[in-house]
Amino acid sequence: MATISSDVLASYAADAAREVDGVRGLVESTLHRHKGVRVFEEGGRVRVELHVAVDWGASIPKVGREVQRRVGAYLAQMASVEAEAVDVVVDEVGPP
Repeated sequence: MATISSDVLASYAADAAREVDGVRGLVESTLHRHKGVRVFEEGGRVRVELHVAVDWGASIPKVGREVQRRVGAYLAQMASVEAEAVDVVVDEVGPP
């Protein structure tokens, strides 16, 4: 069985998140994140954590739900991976 690297999954997740209205971009860090995305793989399960910046005035819950939906669907379509969880962390808002 072929496996897909965490870096590829992170890239797919980042692409999907950037397409969501209200997402300004991903927030990078010196922590163990791949350009704003962390992928955790354990026992055949995959969890994704995205750190995003959202537009001023955007509904954070709505943007977060859409990022979760879009990332989950994109990983399933592109990599046949069912993410156990897609966690969205809003690190920045704005500017107005």
